[in-house]
Amino acid sequence: MEPSITKKVSKMTAKITIHVMHTGLVKVDRALPFHGLYRNPLAFTGLFRSDKNQVTLPVSSYLIEHPKGLILVDTGWHKQVRQSNWAELGPQVQINTGYLPTGWAVDERLAALGYKPEDLDLVLLSHLHCDHVSGLKHVAQAKQILVSQPEWQTANRLPLVYLPHEWRGVNVDTYQYEDSGIGPVGESYDVFGDGSVLQVHTPGHATGMSATLIQNDAGHYVLLAADVGYANRSWEEMLTPGICTSRKAAITSLGWVREQAHDPNCIEALANHDTTTDPHIITL
Repeated sequence: MEPSITKKVSKMTAKITIHVMHTGLVKVDRALPFHGLYRNPLAFTGLFRSDKNQVTLPVSSYLIEHPKGLILVDTGWHKQVRQSNWAELGPQVQINTGYLPTGWAVDERLAALGYKPEDLDLVLLSHLHCDHVSGLKHVAQAKQILVSQPEWQTANRLPLVYLPHEWRGVNVDTYQYEDSGIGPVGESYDVFGDGSVLQVHTPGHATGMSATLIQNDAGHYVLLAADVGYANRSWEEMLTPGICTSRKAAITSLGWVREQAHDPNCIEALANHDTTTDPHIITL
């Protein structure tokens, strides 16, 4: 039996507030969110695929006001996409087209909440795909930026899949997953060492991807599932993303997220690109 997550949480006296923010939009082939429903060998090349095969999805980031620090999870798009997707994405523009309305850039969202990038104690990157890390330079003044070691290694040796220029010149630190028994492969990283913020290893869509689990001392939690599935329906219907480094790992991670989402202690489980998720505030 998987170890209880909630038993590891140390006593906290202050509430945790999570701001769910949209930090861009992305247009992709409809086969990308839901593998199996719209299979096509040309889907990810952009070749011979008309606009009727395209869908536009939100790109989410999350600001966590935690008793031990101010945390940002993922960064959305860089403002460069307002002028030129090609300048930011290069050939990947065939797969992703980014949109960033005025006021939606991550630093603009922070400013609307009364924060500056240098106020951030920690930026946690779920993985290093462009729509999650493009805006990183807008928050490069954060006190610390973290991503998992396996994701960092993979991203820096596959420059055609990832875009290393998006973090070039930014001080990014890495963490190692520990054998905690938590998550689909039993690995996680305890951010504060008290069980209140866990980076849970959820491979499949990306080798080193993490879901972020935030919980209070009463055992209630919110699960930020990154791209384990592109929408909440993904784990309800077991629909893996179109792009995966391992389909088997992706299904395993979806099953774990589904179980967590159905747990009575789960306040919300959120996919990063769900069109039914509006910006809102969650309090733990």
